[in-house]
Amino acid sequence: MRILLIGAGGVGAAFCSIAVRRDFFEAVVVADYSLASAERAAAAADERFTAAQVDASSAESVAALAREHRATHVMNAVDPRFVMPVFEGARAAGADYLDMAMSLSRPHPDAPYEQTGVKLGDEQFAAADAWEADGRLALVGIGVEPGLSDVFARYAADHLFSEIDELGTRDGANLAVEGYEFAPSFSIWTTIEECLNPPVIWEGDGTGQGEWRTTAPFSEPEVFVFPEGIGPVECVNVEHEEVLLMPRWVDCKRATFKYGLGNEFIEVLKTLHKLGLDRTDKVRVGDVEVSPRDVVAACLPNPAELGPLMTGKTCAGLWVTGRGKDGAPRSTYLYHVVDNEWSMREYGHQCVVWQTAINPVVALELLATGVWSGAGVLGPEAFDAVPFLDLLTSYGSPWGIRELDA
Repeated sequence: MRILLIGAGGVGAAFCSIAVRRDFFEAVVVADYSLASAERAAAAADERFTAAQVDASSAESVAALAREHRATHVMNAVDPRFVMPVFEGARAAGADYLDMAMSLSRPHPDAPYEQTGVKLGDEQFAAADAWEADGRLALVGIGVEPGLSDVFARYAADHLFSEIDELGTRDGANLAVEGYEFAPSFSIWTTIEECLNPPVIWEGDGTGQGEWRTTAPFSEPEVFVFPEGIGPVECVNVEHEEVLLMPRWVDCKRATFKYGLGNEFIEVLKTLHKLGLDRTDKVRVGDVEVSPRDVVAACLPNPAELGPLMTGKTCAGLWVTGRGKDGAPRSTYLYHVVDNEWSMREYGHQCVVWQTAINPVVALELLATGVWSGAGVLGPEAFDAVPFLDLLTSYGSPWGIRELDA
């Protein structure tokens, strides 16, 4: 296996720190628009890692680099605005593809908070037949959320439940960053995108029939008690890929994603939207044109560099309700918690980016060994969950199950 890693930022660098401890691949080419960033990430690994420059906005640039290095797999670790050129570049080069976020959505022009427009991943799924005809695999949404949460959905359907009412992804943390009043622990560009777009909800009959609808941002607030000392966090509806992925492979009556943002974070996002600072189209300022969202991102600290100042834990998980294999009502939370002190000590990366990065490494190892295989555009739900969860645990990062009142 020869991997072309597109993106040497926080998640890309964490990917290298995890992958360097494994022996399932021959080479990793770390590519970034900034060659210096790629060189730093590669230098922190071993001789299997080399650096290159790439323009992730150009499918031709991605394809040329993949061909040059005979890449068998293209791993996309850049912002979701670059998903389609990296996705298309991988196919053009005859390589398999993995990502941790899917092609962007566009709200319905007339009823954005009721009906879907272009949904997350629609552009990628439109190419599914072509990928399958090529005999190539595009494994989409294989970070932590989406990714591990989707693996949990497959595991719950296969081993815990006979009938599923709701697949509810719930993400929360008790992280604090010393010295900053406001410092997101993940890409603010992506956070704005997923939090201010209309959230999507799946509603169906539990047999694969149903539809997606939208609601208002931050709707349906609930307090969810997260495990391992994190405690109660208010969670709200947010647009996320799990809701678009899970119902394609796992029968359920409802699928949701709720994020524990906290009131202060929500108010900041609402203010950015009110001022137009969430816009991605460029505005003229004097003699230059700049995207307001890019300005916001530039003004905030780099999440990848916050690790030494962070304390607390982050939790990604899936709350599943329905009936267990015995036919009795069941309510179960499958989860994965990472302590920032541990991830910094063991890997030198803050917990949120590390938790995201470990899952594609696990998936690539399963593909390299032939445990997972497939063709087309597939989500994590299309594969056996047990080998993934077993391998994740063997990496030293176990997952957990908590039974809740049904």
